[in-house]
Amino acid sequence: MKKVLVTCPPMLGMFEEFVEPAKLLGLDLVAAKTTQVLSEQELMTLLPEYDGWIIGDDPATKQVFEVGIRGRLKAAVKWGIGIDNVDFQACKDLGIPITNTPNMFGGEVADVGIALLLGLARKTYFIDREIRNNFGWPKPAGMSVAGKKVGVVGFGDIGESLVKRLGGFDVDVTVFDPGVEGDKGYKYVTRHEFPRGVEELDFLVFTCALNKHNYHMLNADVISKLKQGVMVVNVARGPLIDEAALIDALQCGHVAAAGLDVFEVEPLPASSPLREMPQCIFGSHNGSNTKEGVRRATHQAISYIAEFLNSQR
Repeated sequence: MKKVLVTCPPMLGMFEEFVEPAKLLGLDLVAAKTTQVLSEQELMTLLPEYDGWIIGDDPATKQVFEVGIRGRLKAAVKWGIGIDNVDFQACKDLGIPITNTPNMFGGEVADVGIALLLGLARKTYFIDREIRNNFGWPKPAGMSVAGKKVGVVGFGDIGESLVKRLGGFDVDVTVFDPGVEGDKGYKYVTRHEFPRGVEELDFLVFTCALNKHNYHMLNADVISKLKQGVMVVNVARGPLIDEAALIDALQCGHVAAAGLDVFEVEPLPASSPLREMPQCIFGSHNGSNTKEGVRRATHQAISYIAEFLNSQR
């Protein structure tokens, strides 16, 4: 039986459901004690004792893999879509087979993106908090979504799923994605190179992968070009946005509100000024976490890690 360390929080939340199916494939799954990520030092202590690793958003660095293969580590799978935290080149150099589980959560994450957009526009979350905290019976004026302009950064699985859902809201959509051509048949979509046209947007939604080219793509310079009162949504990766610049824009009112499921540092530090902004909505990097989505990705991850490990007998 091959021992496999699991450090992915959504999978850990339904862990017992996957233990027996994994055993049928010759895998002994072991749940890590974590709520978000383990540190490099924690990983370097644990990994040499395991044959495989199903990775969450942990720092899967070259150093971590080098220490792992000095012990038993022979293969890894990045659970989910994003791979920015994993050094795939190091795995290639070290001879560690690895893959991710792409195209698993486009609809799930897009649903959260729509929920955040509507929550910001109609201030539903703010109203809920005010009532729960016994602050009266607030009736703030919201924003009608119909007729507005929405920018979507990324036109992959998540971005396209979001665009598809936006089609029912009578909005104009501008898509920014240099890696995808055309409008994919969505006649209400216009294509631009980021940040061209951002000054026209009422909402700006991030759904793309993080890479070395788009780190802090929403920075102070781009924010200065945005329309006064724009609303920002991020269901992708925190470092796409220069958080300090966004905080400044929120504090002065240039950006009216933000819906953030992801942050530059996770969990969000207790000292973050964002916590003092009731106009914003925050998540816990949980956009993909539905029971159906977790099952889909986990069974794929287990299948991949079993294939890698069993082929090395």
